[in-house]
Amino acid sequence: METLTKGQRLPLAHLVPDGVLELGVAAQGLALDVACFGLDAAGKLADERYMTFFNQPRTPCGGVEARPGGSGDLAAFALQLGRLPSGIDRLVVTASIDGGGVMSQLQAGHVRLQAGGRELARFAFAGSDFAQEKAVMLLELYRKDGGWRCMAVGQGFNGGLDALVRHFGGEVEPAAPAAAASAVMQAKINLEKRVEREAPQLVSLVKQAGVSLQKVGLSDHRAKVCLCLDISGSMGRLYKEGLVQRFAERILALGCKFDDDGEIDVFLFGKNVHHPAPMALSNCNTYVGQAIQRHPLEGDTRYGAAMQAIRAFYFPDARGGERTRPVAAELPVYVMFVTDGGTSDQATTEKQLRWASNEPIFWQFMGIGKGRKSKSKFLAAFADSDFPFLEKLDELGGRLVDNANYFSVGSPDEHSDAELYDLLMTEYPGWLKLARGHGLLK
Repeated sequence: METLTKGQRLPLAHLVPDGVLELGVAAQGLALDVACFGLDAAGKLADERYMTFFNQPRTPCGGVEARPGGSGDLAAFALQLGRLPSGIDRLVVTASIDGGGVMSQLQAGHVRLQAGGRELARFAFAGSDFAQEKAVMLLELYRKDGGWRCMAVGQGFNGGLDALVRHFGGEVEPAAPAAAASAVMQAKINLEKRVEREAPQLVSLVKQAGVSLQKVGLSDHRAKVCLCLDISGSMGRLYKEGLVQRFAERILALGCKFDDDGEIDVFLFGKNVHHPAPMALSNCNTYVGQAIQRHPLEGDTRYGAAMQAIRAFYFPDARGGERTRPVAAELPVYVMFVTDGGTSDQATTEKQLRWASNEPIFWQFMGIGKGRKSKSKFLAAFADSDFPFLEKLDELGGRLVDNANYFSVGSPDEHSDAELYDLLMTEYPGWLKLARGHGLLK
């Protein structure tokens, strides 16, 4: 058995040529939660499913599996390195304090490598190695020259799990209590299983939405999602050909990353405004067709009326009326607003957008029209637009914060999934910072 010191590296090819081994973690004096993070080459959590711990005990590939510790170990991980996808470049074993205390209160601990019932190497640590840290990165396995190596780390983090996440290249929201954080993680895991079971066509969409959110530092962000659909008569072909249904599924997938209830709120508007039951995993396959059957296409288009109904639903105290002072909420609302034409209530719409700037609601407008180019700050600005009023809303004055973005497409399926989700995150992250700075988010 080899005794490892901090920073020491150990090639694994000659020790475990088949890449099958077990890691055991022991600690005395403190209650610790142990986890194994699968990171990409940039040191980021490549996929939420590759954080392995007691509530998510197995990676999708089966390359890492959490097991009860044996022979005095607190926890253990069974590794089959050959099963890990090429995108997983490193495995990092961490421990964080469950409850009060700091790492200096540890009496003793170790992380050890085993294979075939034989202990291969051990890295020992103790409270004297740390001070006020709440978490520690213990051991790292990483790819090097076509093989795997192990390094003893022993690096503590004063900020606990939040500091670990930041070290792995992520951004975190204000920390929640450990029990709440565990509940959120479990809810996400349960939702992923529900998507696979109830709406498998959304699996790749949810994954792609997650990639786009990770790019802008919103992997752990939570928000409510609302889809607002134009049901004026001119939208008929888009509904008939299933283009609106498929687009709605893409927004539901975004909702599955922003929240853990597996549903999004839906509003329909033409001459009137309708608020059907939410679009959920259980009813998403035929949702749009059934909604249009209950609420047939109408004449006229009224953005302002729809915006008023949405505001009244999420913030009933103002009833969709004038709001002159900021109001705060725990979660923001992301509204995907879809239309194929202008509105007959422009003045009302402008008032609604100004008043809504005092509420934690972000409005993403998308205009649909034949031959129209995408228009947004994410892409290039074009000289002409088929939606001049939506452009005006995008730059509307008299608002507390810029709470809207606009782009147009020739068809709802014009962009690939990756392009669409990137487009939907063009201005939202910036709005979040402004909203926090103006007291719209708690």
